[in-house]
Amino acid sequence: MSAQTEWPFKDPKNTVTFTTVGVIKKHAPVCRVCHDDDGAWQFLTGAPVTMAEAMIVTLSHVVGTDQSLLELADLPLGSVATRESAQSPWQRSPKISD
Repeated sequence: MSAQTEWPFKDPKNTVTFTTVGVIKKHAPVCRVCHDDDGAWQFLTGAPVTMAEAMIVTLSHVVGTDQSLLELADLPLGSVATRESAQSPWQRSPKISD
């Protein structure tokens, strides 16, 4: 995110989010984003996640890995956004269940 870009999320940059080792350390693309009913954010690859792969990072950290996540700043509570690959457009829908 450039210095000129205004932070589009309602949540502060230091909001705790859930993600995976693959996203943060191996630069795997985020292909599933959940904005849970309780306000929590999850940035996932779309593959199953084990506890050993889970990470907690700040919202600004995960957004820093992929600028396209800024497009999801207005994702409503209880919703999910998915895409096939990092080059695919985001598709939004109500979250069913995990």
